[in-house]
Amino acid sequence: MRRSKIDIIIDVLEVAKMGVNKTSVVYRTNLNFKLADKYLELLQNQGLVENKLDKYITTDKGKIFLEKAREITLQL
Repeated sequence: MRRSKIDIIIDVLEVAKMGVNKTSVVYRTNLNFKLADKYLELLQNQGLVENKLDKYITTDKGKIFLEKAREITLQL
């Protein structure tokens, strides 16, 4: 079964809470590099993740979004 976009976003935000490089995002979220780039760019554009010294880290806004997204997916 394929994961939904929101499930992938939740996974990326969760992994990035620790501050990780792109390779770690790929392996920990089970994405290929092309998809990881797509989601990281999307999340950066929305201010949910930032890139500092080649480390991706979930912003405060991203952490709030992550909590809300989890609540919503649990109710589905």
